[in-house]
Amino acid sequence: MANERELKKMIVEISRRMWQRGYVAANDGNISVRLNEKELLTTPTGVSKGFMSPEMIIKVDYNGDVLARQSKYKPSSEIKMHLEVYKERADVSSVVHAHPPFCTSFAVAGIPLDKCILPEAIVVLGAVPIAKFGLPSTQEIPEAIRPFLKSSDALLLENHGALTFGADLMGAYFKLETLEHSAQIVWNAIQLGNVNILPEKERDRLMGLRETYNLSGKVTQCESKPMQGSPGFEGLNEEKIREITKRVLDILKK
Repeated sequence: MANERELKKMIVEISRRMWQRGYVAANDGNISVRLNEKELLTTPTGVSKGFMSPEMIIKVDYNGDVLARQSKYKPSSEIKMHLEVYKERADVSSVVHAHPPFCTSFAVAGIPLDKCILPEAIVVLGAVPIAKFGLPSTQEIPEAIRPFLKSSDALLLENHGALTFGADLMGAYFKLETLEHSAQIVWNAIQLGNVNILPEKERDRLMGLRETYNLSGKVTQCESKPMQGSPGFEGLNEEKIREITKRVLDILKK
């Protein structure tokens, strides 16, 4: 396992990547990682993820209390959400929270990313549910995510953002990248007027790859049924496709 100095540098690098990719704005988002059985490292509150340094990373215990009393930085109030993940999942060593635009758009729309669409997302993430809205910084969010923690490594937070976790820092972050990439492709496909959902047979073949590649973490199988209540997912025929295509072309011509 990486030492404390290496972990702090890695948190700073991942924070910079999130900021550059537009997954966070201003001082949004937070990252944490297990240091040992008694201590965690986490990002400070009130600091942009694009302008952090290793010296700003805070050491806390599993109650969220700061261990370095001389530190002028404080952990995010959303550390409660991270602590809930660690409490429920002994196999998880890192948690990443951000507000990626496409993921968050689906969370705002109330549409879970739980359909069998992209092979990589099916294998790595499985079905990604939406946890009910909770007031940030309160115990409401830990309570909202708790029902999903045993069966998923990625969650959408209703009207809030996304949460991913994994066996190490980069693993947790890469799941966030995969989730946002998948959400963007699904969004684009909706705009084109059709989303091709893979059948159960293909889903099962893809899920078999998890064992082949010895992938860790928890996933719930994606659904092969059309997404309810969303344009392009059900009841689509040639007439509707032509209608949608015409509307898109008309907009582009303006």
